[in-house]
Amino acid sequence: MTQIAERTVLFADLRGSTSLFETLGNAEATSVVTHCINALAGPVSERGGHVVKTLGDGLMAVFNESTGAVQASITMHELLDGIVQKGRERGASSGLRALRLQVGVARGEVVEMGGDCFGDAVNVAARLLDHAGDNETLVTAEVLAGLPAPMKARFRSLDQLTLRGRAEPVHVHVLGRRRGGDAAITQFGEVPVTGEPEGLRLEWNGRSRVFSARELPAVLGRGPQAAFRIDDSRVSRSHARIDWYGGSFQLTDLSFNGTYVRFADGEIVSLRRGSCTLHGNGSVGLGASPGNEACDACLRFEVVHVGGPLPLDDPDTVSGGPLLS
Repeated sequence: MTQIAERTVLFADLRGSTSLFETLGNAEATSVVTHCINALAGPVSERGGHVVKTLGDGLMAVFNESTGAVQASITMHELLDGIVQKGRERGASSGLRALRLQVGVARGEVVEMGGDCFGDAVNVAARLLDHAGDNETLVTAEVLAGLPAPMKARFRSLDQLTLRGRAEPVHVHVLGRRRGGDAAITQFGEVPVTGEPEGLRLEWNGRSRVFSARELPAVLGRGPQAAFRIDDSRVSRSHARIDWYGGSFQLTDLSFNGTYVRFADGEIVSLRRGSCTLHGNGSVGLGASPGNEACDACLRFEVVHVGGPLPLDDPDTVSGGPLLS
C-alpha cells in the first residue's frame, strides 16, 4: 500500500567505523557497530518514530512530528558519548574511542511504499550528512518551525546551503554543541583577541577572496556547490565548512581525508570531522598536512580585524565576489 504524508525524516551516520575493522578485525568490529546502531535505534521508538532501515553503520527513521526526531537525535548523541566513554575507561581500542555521530533531519511530503520512504525530504535529510561536522545535528527550517521555543533556542542558523544533487539551496540550522568550551578557544589555549574580526581572507593557487561574516557559512571543496573551489583529487566535494560563530571564524572538517590547520606559531591542529577556531594567520591543508610535499591543496588564511584595512589591493581578491575555480 502506498501512502503520501507529511513526515520528519532522520538519517544518522556513525563515522569512524572503518578504522574499527582495521584495528579489531571483521567479526569484532561488526559486533561493535551492530551494538552501536541497535543502541541508537532505541530513542527512535521512544520518541514516537520508527526505523525504516539500517544502513550498515547508520539508520533512517521517520517521525510524525519534528520534536520527537530532534529529541531522538539528542539522545543518540548522548548514548554514543556513553559508549565511547565506557570504552575509554576500559582501555578499548583507539578505533572505538574515535566513533562519532552525524545526524540530518528534514521535513516534508514523503511517499511510504513497500516498507521504504521516498521523496525530497528523504533526499535532503541524507544530503545534510555531507555538511555535518563531528557530533553535529543539522535540521532544515521546516523542522525548526515545528519545535517548541526552548528547543528552537538551541539551534543556530547556517543560512542557505547547496546540497549535492539539488538545485535549490536549503536553509539549514545546527544544534548547539553539548560539550563545553567557548568558540574562541582552541586546544592550545585562548585565542588572542585584537578586536572584532571583520573578514577572513583565503588564498590558493594565486587567487584570493575575503569572506565577511554575513557571507558565511561557506563550503570549501571541489564540488560545484563550494563557495571556495579547490580542484585537487585529495579534496572532497564538500571538504570543510567555515562558520561565523560566537564572534569568531570556525573551521569544521567534513571530509574523509581530514583537514589540517597550521597557525603562525607552528602548532598544527588535525581535524577529523572536528572543528577549531581560526585566529591570526596560517595555513589550511585539505587532505594532507601543510608543509607536506604532497599537499597541493594548501590554503593561506588571515583573519582581518576591525581597525585594519581589508586586504583588497590584490586585483584577484574579491569581497563577496565570484566563486574561485
